[in-house]
Amino acid sequence: MSAAVLDRIDLQLLALLQREGRHTNAELAEKVHLSASACLRRVQRLGLGLQAFVRVQLKSHDAARVEAFARQVNRWPEVVACHALTGDMDYLLHVVVSGLEHFSHFLLDHLLAQGDVGDVNSSFVLRTVKQARALGLPSA
Repeated sequence: MSAAVLDRIDLQLLALLQREGRHTNAELAEKVHLSASACLRRVQRLGLGLQAFVRVQLKSHDAARVEAFARQVNRWPEVVACHALTGDMDYLLHVVVSGLEHFSHFLLDHLLAQGDVGDVNSSFVLRTVKQARALGLPSA
């Protein structure tokens, strides 16, 4: 990630967007006491534009190494979800980064630097076709 420092307003914007991402720019600007144009510039600067799904296979599956990997994954802010899998790969990571350079840094300096990672396969999100926030319930 870039070395940009987040100030109080940046943190307020991120909190608002994470709680309720459907605010208009004008609503956001009013809530953080900025002009609409200044607010839009900040939101664009804060944007994380690249999502990847990374399948990870560990070299070893002994309990201590699996636990160490899980602890490490929880320290990486780029990983927004991690799922243990059946099949040939052990984990599926949902990674959100600012761009390819950030992803490359994450992959080389964090994920592959783990001595327990044997294989990695990455797929980048081109577009989201469906993303539900709640379970679909049958109609009554």
